[in-house]
This record gives sequence, structure tokens and C-alpha cells, in this order.
Amino acid sequence: MNIVWHHESVTKAERRQRNHHHSCVLWFTGLSGSGKSTLANAVAKELFQRGIQNYVLDGDNIRHGLNSDLGFSPEDRTENIRRIGEVAKLFVDSGQIVLTAFISPFRQDRELVRQKLEQDEFIEIYVRCPLEQCEKRDPKGLYKKARNGEIREFTGIDSPYEEPLSPELIVETDRYSIEECTEQIISYLQKQNFIKGV
Repeated sequence: MNIVWHHESVTKAERRQRNHHHSCVLWFTGLSGSGKSTLANAVAKELFQRGIQNYVLDGDNIRHGLNSDLGFSPEDRTENIRRIGEVAKLFVDSGQIVLTAFISPFRQDRELVRQKLEQDEFIEIYVRCPLEQCEKRDPKGLYKKARNGEIREFTGIDSPYEEPLSPELIVETDRYSIEECTEQIISYLQKQNFIKGV
């Protein structure tokens, strides 16, 4: 292959210095209906209001475009996460905080994304919520379809979800409000000196 990696004329460190904050991936993982997208967008809004460059990559939105050719087989799920990892890395290199909201059910796939990034750039956030609570919420009616056999390979029903073993953060959306969970994440970023306090 005649492909050569071209180095940027502006470095990641220079972009971070200009933005006055660290760049990283906030990787939200959890069952469908656990609140990943809602929470990621709430955190993004809070960061934006603080002048922090950020962008949300949402599972459904990405499957409308970049990953529209992928299904939900284990192989396609792995490729889905691989591509998201590559895109997320580009955002980190550009000096931004990128928030990803994907079920990403397999530990190995999440670990592969972590390995693409530097040590302090992958923040795994386990959005923990019991299956029965996610089913009660069922905002898209997917659990009902899965229970009726209309959807196959649905995470939590007939496809496994592998909980993170040592995530940087665990937020419990069945016990705390979105505002409280958002504050927990913002507080973590401040303690790590990734962003400045208000």
C-alpha cells in the first residue's frame, strides 16, 4: 500500500493549550434505555456553557450515516465500535472532548478503543441501570419488540452485555437524576484537571 501517515502542523498539545482544557473520550456504555444519550447530551451542554470544545457521537445518529452499512451481528457490532474509536481519536487529536453514547456491549471492543488512545484519554463511564428499569422506560419500544421476537440479537435479552470491570466512573441513573449524574462527571473531570472549575 502506498499510504504514508502525514503529521499535523499543529500538535494535539498546542490545540489543548489553545482550548484551555484536556481532550479525551467520555465513553458512555450501558444497556439500551439506561440513559446514555440523555446523559451524554446533558454533560455536553454543561461543557459547552463552560466554553469547552466538545461533540457527541450518538449510536443511532452514527448508524444513520457512517455505519449505515452495519447490522447487529457480533462482527458488525465490533466493527461499529472500531470505527467509532477511530473517529473519537480524531476528535481527541483535534483538542476536543468527545462524548460517545453506544451500548458497546463487549469488553474486548471497548478495550481496543482504549488501546488506540493515550493513558489519560479514555474515560469509561458505565451508565448502570437494572434491566427491568430499562425495560420499563423502553423509550424506543425495542425491548417489547425483542421480547416478541421481532428483533434478534438484542443486548440484555438474547445477546449479552458485559459490564465494565474497572470503569473510571459508574453513574446510576435509576438512583440519581440526570442533573446529579452530570455533576458527578463534571466533578471527575475537574478533579483530574481535565477542565477548570467554575
